[in-house]
Amino acid sequence: MSTRKAALDLRDPALTEFWRERHLQTLTTPRPDGTPHVVPVAATLDPDEPLVRVITSRTSRKARNVVAGGDGGVPVALCQVDGRHWVTVEGVATVLDDPADVRLAEQRYAQRFRVPRENPLRVVIAVRVTRVMGHLPG
Repeated sequence: MSTRKAALDLRDPALTEFWRERHLQTLTTPRPDGTPHVVPVAATLDPDEPLVRVITSRTSRKARNVVAGGDGGVPVALCQVDGRHWVTVEGVATVLDDPADVRLAEQRYAQRFRVPRENPLRVVIAVRVTRVMGHLPG
């Protein structure tokens, strides 16, 4: 049996368990013309920050969309789905290129998915979480 919840707490055990499972997410970023750009990504969640990290190449469309938003970042959404269970995380994204930030994001990625391939152009899309909603088992 599932419980429908409009708003979720990032520390909800059902949410953290669902997020630990190996699922892909979609990331929606605004293009410079304002239209949505939606792509599959593999993201990690740090509920204590609260922050979601996506590793990518600095030349990717998603990274360029975030950079185009300026230093203040851009609003984005990530959605993870498994059948009828889902979690959407909304927040403000910025691109981090400091080597320490990239290393941390790669370590988190390796813990959840696998060791990422080498990429000298790697950056991190960091999403400061502002809202979480979903429908989880429970």
